[in-house]
Amino acid sequence: MKILVGVKRVVDYAVKIRVNSAKTAVETANVKHSINPFDEIAVEEAVRLREKLPKGSVSEIVALSCGPAKCSEVLRTALAMGADRAIHVEVPQNTTLEPLIVAKLFSAVAKKENPSLIIMGKQAIDDDACQTGQMLAGLLDYPQANFVAKLDVADNKVTASCEIDGGLETVECEMPAIITTDLRLNEPRYATLPNIMKAKKKPLDKLTPADLKVDIISKLKVLKVEEPAKRKAGIMVGSVEELIKKLRDEAKVL
Repeated sequence: MKILVGVKRVVDYAVKIRVNSAKTAVETANVKHSINPFDEIAVEEAVRLREKLPKGSVSEIVALSCGPAKCSEVLRTALAMGADRAIHVEVPQNTTLEPLIVAKLFSAVAKKENPSLIIMGKQAIDDDACQTGQMLAGLLDYPQANFVAKLDVADNKVTASCEIDGGLETVECEMPAIITTDLRLNEPRYATLPNIMKAKKKPLDKLTPADLKVDIISKLKVLKVEEPAKRKAGIMVGSVEELIKKLRDEAKVL
């Protein structure tokens, strides 16, 4: 069983986001970037499956990223965590890759690699689109399980507990399949120094959208990016009656 794992380079989750002066995007110059946290969970789950399943069940873990040259950094992180090989679909700096384009690039790579399981983060913390995994499943016509909090693989089937508004939903599907990971699926391991050194020697193949015959011209246009309005300070109320009165007369929600 080959596992393909999606990895995206995003602004680090600890960085305070600022809108650029042109109000067209967030500021990324001289800002720390790292692997998308949900994708880190995806890599960890792929490695855990290899450790948990009978020896030889997982033949290879391949990490895939689409983006500018610096995406190789997050691919090396995935390799240090336990992936065997990496593929980088490189695009020019400042190219906007919307979810459908990424899904098409992943689809083209998946048709070449023929994985049994594709694991992706449920969303990237930069755009929060939460679309790529579902679009990829549609393009490949693969079954999917999204927002996965628990995963079991046996007898060429995937059984997943998926987080929904009402609690958990159990989804079972035949492989090849696509899953997108939620926060509660696992806690990613830290890459050790020896594994970081080994990752430098693992293969990292580079492709271009032209190699995959995928058009990356954006079909979406960003009109304006603004910071959210500052939240007003809360107030203390002395009783339930006063709270209800304020909700009814001031907030107008009752």
